[in-house]
Amino acid sequence: MARIFRTCGYWAQTEVLEEEVLLLCRQLFGEHNHNTLAAMSNLALTYLYCGKLEKAQKLGEEVLLLCKQLIGEHHPDTLTSMSNLALTYYDSGKLEEAEKLGEEVVLLRKQLIGEHHPDTLTSMSILASTYLHCGKLEDAEQLGEVVLLLRKQIIGMHHPDTLTSMSSLALTYYNCGKLEAAEKLGEEVLLLRKQVIGEHHPSTLSSMAKLTLTYCKLGKLEEAEKLGEEVVLLHKELTGEHHPDTLTVMSNLALTYSNLGKLEDAEKLGEEVLLLHKQVIGEHHPDTLTCMSNLALTYHMRGKLEEAEKLGEEVLLLCKQVIGEHHPDTLTSMSNLALTYNDSGKLEEAEKLGEEVLLLRKQVIGEHHPATLTSMSNLALTYRQCGKLEQAEKLGEEVLLLYKQVVGERHPATLNSMSTLALTYHQYGKLEEAEKLGAEVLLMYKQVIREHHPATLTSLTSKYNLALTYCQCDKLD
Repeated sequence: MARIFRTCGYWAQTEVLEEEVLLLCRQLFGEHNHNTLAAMSNLALTYLYCGKLEKAQKLGEEVLLLCKQLIGEHHPDTLTSMSNLALTYYDSGKLEEAEKLGEEVVLLRKQLIGEHHPDTLTSMSILASTYLHCGKLEDAEQLGEVVLLLRKQIIGMHHPDTLTSMSSLALTYYNCGKLEAAEKLGEEVLLLRKQVIGEHHPSTLSSMAKLTLTYCKLGKLEEAEKLGEEVVLLHKELTGEHHPDTLTVMSNLALTYSNLGKLEDAEKLGEEVLLLHKQVIGEHHPDTLTCMSNLALTYHMRGKLEEAEKLGEEVLLLCKQVIGEHHPDTLTSMSNLALTYNDSGKLEEAEKLGEEVLLLRKQVIGEHHPATLTSMSNLALTYRQCGKLEQAEKLGEEVLLLYKQVVGERHPATLNSMSTLALTYHQYGKLEEAEKLGAEVLLMYKQVIREHHPATLTSLTSKYNLALTYCQCDKLD
């Protein structure tokens, strides 16, 4: 019965039954029996999927130690325990331990059962996800593509493990800035999961959550909001409000509200989900830090600059301590804080931090990554506000060209970059260039963004800039 509940994704019921099974095994067979070990291993994995990470880690470490003592380091069950523990470390945010143990188990499984064995592919998949969260994006993408190809060949396109690989690779593409590839693969895996394991399975909900993020990054905000609200509701019904996966999708929805301009909703939900994160998985967990960073950004967007700065400095310090200075999430916190300094009038701090994060992003995720382009755009804005118009113009032209190449001419980020550059031209006294670019971006906003869309706020800025340009050129009606 526990196996049936597990297969259906009913983790709470699975936990109750497996705790009973483990208790019986210990009474009947003792601690050092293989039946007891199997029951412990199953329960440790169930704790993991229930979001009970401390219990999962403690029991997982106990299982691995017993396996090594009783059946040896190279036994398949020992390798399974290693793989499960690596996954637990990963979900707990202990990325160094996860990477080290993950690489060890992949190497052992390749040697003992071969690269094409399903268990080896599972370990490779976990390691690819670990690389992703460690910020090793090229390694994550390369290994993820290998795993997906092998799984399609060995167990077929519709196997749940193949769908897991597709979902993970879609997330990797998203983090690498390959948004169209992420959207295509994400929509494909969501459709397949609904067909194969059902709409209410936790894995299907995970695909919905990841696709929501991709829609948001692509500027498809209405689709992101609709899908985001749906997945939050389903998670609360199926896994409970305090489950880590529920908290993740709530955090994503708060970010979507921010991007839609629903800032009160974003702030309220962001504060709620941050409090829950601290209670459930702790203040130092990477997911908690992401929530803090998102909430700081929401405060910024609402004009609460003191709160944004205070929380932004706190989360940056924690990110450096917990996940390291070069981690992409740390760089996101740096970028957000630099922008907060800029809007608070602390231009020297903004320029210094902005230059630092741009340099690091070029090194870590590459010049063409959308996050790097965001840093370039923000730094160009800071240069302009510092009166460094030549540097602002040069960087603004560079980032606009890159935006057109990477995300397309009609993407909101591209339009915002055009608007900013038009204002730079205007301040620099290049009125013809300002007028031409301002008219172009205004026309494109009318084509791309509906009048009721929150991004029209940015469009209003463009209209204002263009009006100033016409005024300088004596063309104001």
